[in-house]
Amino acid sequence: MGYKLLELKIPLNFSEAELSERIRRETGTSVFGFEVLSKSLDARKKSNIVWLMRVLVNSPDLKGVRPPEPPVLEIVRKDRNRRILVLGSGPAGFFAAYVLQKAGFSTILIERGTSVRKRNQGILYFEKTGRFNPQSNYSFGEGGAGTFSDGKLTSRSKHISRERAFVLSTYVEAGAPAEITWLAHPHVGTDFLKKIVENMRKKYIAEGGEVHFETMLTDLSVKNGRVVAAVTSRGEIEADYFILAPGHSSYETFRMLMGRGVGFHPKNFALGSRAEHPQALINVAQWGVEHLEGLKAAEYRLTSAADGRHSVYSFCMCPGGVVVPAASYPDTNVVNGMSYYRRAGKYANAACVAGVNLRQLAGQNLSALECIDWLEALEKRFYDYTGSFKAPFCSIRDFIDQRPPESIPPSSYPLGLRPAPLWELLPPAVSAAMREGLIDFSRKINGYSNGILIGLESKTSSPIQSDRQDNGLCTGFTNLFIVGEGSGYAGGIVSSAADGIKVAMGIIGSEDS
Repeated sequence: MGYKLLELKIPLNFSEAELSERIRRETGTSVFGFEVLSKSLDARKKSNIVWLMRVLVNSPDLKGVRPPEPPVLEIVRKDRNRRILVLGSGPAGFFAAYVLQKAGFSTILIERGTSVRKRNQGILYFEKTGRFNPQSNYSFGEGGAGTFSDGKLTSRSKHISRERAFVLSTYVEAGAPAEITWLAHPHVGTDFLKKIVENMRKKYIAEGGEVHFETMLTDLSVKNGRVVAAVTSRGEIEADYFILAPGHSSYETFRMLMGRGVGFHPKNFALGSRAEHPQALINVAQWGVEHLEGLKAAEYRLTSAADGRHSVYSFCMCPGGVVVPAASYPDTNVVNGMSYYRRAGKYANAACVAGVNLRQLAGQNLSALECIDWLEALEKRFYDYTGSFKAPFCSIRDFIDQRPPESIPPSSYPLGLRPAPLWELLPPAVSAAMREGLIDFSRKINGYSNGILIGLESKTSSPIQSDRQDNGLCTGFTNLFIVGEGSGYAGGIVSSAADGIKVAMGIIGSEDS
């Protein structure tokens, strides 16, 4: 059996028969098999948008050798007399628990929120009534915040090829489309994610894992730098290792950890608002037409040097998606984006944020605890403006010109909008940078200034970072690890999952050595 690697330009709405015919012409043989290695969109010429594909062909008529297989994550199962408690069922926590359970440890996964089905029902009730559940919402619950998102599975993290492949293959086994393993910018959407996280939980339990929902971590029992038990709303849980994956919104957990001597320090992150446009406008700007057969919805990624002190960029773009009320606490008002796999909604949204350093922004040397207090106060300011989960908004033109909005346009946001001078609600330095960035974005995307800005986007990443060693172990502790977005070392589904896996593999290695 011989092999040949082909790099092809393929029309958007191609069929498998057309792809097979193209391979036959390129290889000169009609007896072959093939696998798609990668697929990315080339939209540099609006008049000729195509797929770029890398295809590995195998045939007895070919002479080439098969390329080396990529490295895989090797998890060796052994009988291990160790108990591990994992807090948080988001990607970092789940994959840490899953890998350790597959390796033969006894693991317990606790989650403050509800199971994904109950969580979904609660979110629908919240959006219908405005009644907020602080333990289970868009931030907290099975699967973490990413369960209700666009489900992007890309990552800029380096040296995680094994972990990434393991995450994606686990997702496919749990019901994700196989295309996520070869698309350049894969996503699954929240409709798939809700099914995936439930199926992965069943796989974890089948391995012998234990899951407890609606179980809040309230304290840690620490002796001489070693955690001996986790104090939860359902009693104490003793373990040999403790892995915490609280996400970046668990302010009371951060405060508790700091009170127990766990170190954190401020880090750079970003603040701004959600920009929303009709999806047709973005499609025309990016493709030249409102619809292209074979594509879902156009995306964009924008960056600007802005005022020269704070870069401004788009973040977590949700084509065909909705803006959602993503508050973590009842008296705060925060927005985020979500979409389904088909990306078929009427609107596109993306965060428009300015990179900030809170110490510079506040003009003082803030501690990690003071950074959390500062950010929470900002989130409360947005809630106080409307007195509810209605989102303050203005048009992009209004923001640039700093003039009060006069009417409320149609929007995907489910709890209603209220006109507001967002440039006054945001910190002055953020507003000034965003204004310059929005002017720049309006030059880059035709019609961009016709969109609106909604609410406060404060969940791009954690404003603090844990003091931890390379293996994730908290400085000053012998058995406490912090992983995922809550650690400040990861962002997004894949990088958070990879962080949890790496810490799990480190524990396995230390036990085996």
